[in-house]
Amino acid sequence: MTQEVEDVDICIIGANIAGNYLSFLLRNSGLKIVVIEEHQEIGLPLQCAGIVSSKLSHLIDLPNHIVRNRVHVAKIVSPSGKMIKLRGQEHPYIIDRVALDRLFFEKNEDHESIIYYLGEKFNYFKYIVENNQKRVLIYTNKRILKSSVLVGCDGPLSSVGKGVGVKNNNLFATQIRIHASHFNQDEAAMYFDPKWKELFGWIVPEGDGVCRIGIASAINIGANLKTFLKRLNLDPDLKIDQQGGLIPYGMMNRVAFDNIILVGDAGCQVKATTGGGIIMLLTAAKYAAYSIIQSFKKNNFSKRHFRTFYQSPCLATIGKQLKIHYFIRTVFAHFSSKDYDIFFQILKSSNIEHIISFYGDMDFPKRLLFKMLRNSLVLKFLFKVLTKNPSLIRTIITIFKK
Repeated sequence: MTQEVEDVDICIIGANIAGNYLSFLLRNSGLKIVVIEEHQEIGLPLQCAGIVSSKLSHLIDLPNHIVRNRVHVAKIVSPSGKMIKLRGQEHPYIIDRVALDRLFFEKNEDHESIIYYLGEKFNYFKYIVENNQKRVLIYTNKRILKSSVLVGCDGPLSSVGKGVGVKNNNLFATQIRIHASHFNQDEAAMYFDPKWKELFGWIVPEGDGVCRIGIASAINIGANLKTFLKRLNLDPDLKIDQQGGLIPYGMMNRVAFDNIILVGDAGCQVKATTGGGIIMLLTAAKYAAYSIIQSFKKNNFSKRHFRTFYQSPCLATIGKQLKIHYFIRTVFAHFSSKDYDIFFQILKSSNIEHIISFYGDMDFPKRLLFKMLRNSLVLKFLFKVLTKNPSLIRTIITIFKK
């Protein structure tokens, strides 16, 4: 017996903040939208430290119940324990990430143009030609859909991305939630160490004396978390709960193909300095929505169309910033413990702490980087790091060639 094929205009894989926000932006377009989500509950399992810049409230209407706390100080700690404290203008939010994922789902779920299939797994797709028009057949574990546009919002291990030859480099991340009221609830902390050189350990106070404490690295994630918790004199057995996941690491991937685009973690639209991607994916989703609406107006679903209206605008805005994030993170990854101490001392002795506080931006670091590179001590220090690491020079050249 032949399985019936459901005909839709847009199929979005992943009902996370990326997929839900994109479908929200498209809901009044007159197009039929289906969202496929493999988990039965939106937002679960939790896989995010949940610290987001204040730009979030400029991009979306942010309900009060989603904000758990706000911090005004960023504490950065070297492997030897030396630290600097930065007080900038960001005042980032500590959010309830599950509630944020659910926010646009709840706005969408009763809308006549959007259908959610929860607890359903996307398997694969294939192209077909219908009336001289290329379309996509989408196979899940429960149905077959036919769509003009397929959107991969399905995270770091994107199956949609795999189908178009895109594969992310991912870091392992894990965190616990624990009662730790002795940590300053107005202060987010980042602990750097060559053992977890790709990112850092973090303390994020979510309020009411509870902190999210975790780490991300390419290898030895379990052992590194134990080391980090021991350094903080915390007993992991006292944790409230624990979460884990993957963080895409690098620069933005190719995100435009015939009939297909990738949004969010699936396209590595994630800051390599922090592992955060909410501001980037919300920005990308706006370009994605516009490109999709234009594709139906022009009856053009080609790779060239999506490159022009989605990928190129992304590269010109968030893509440039993500490249700088990756450059900064790559340099840090080559620091020794001694390098961190020297760098921190330079920051303290040359008024750069003030520059970072004034020009610092969690999402768009280009202006701050150029300000710092005008300092002769910073340049001299970076030159020494580069001369010690010839491979770093080659990597930097590759970053800025792309």
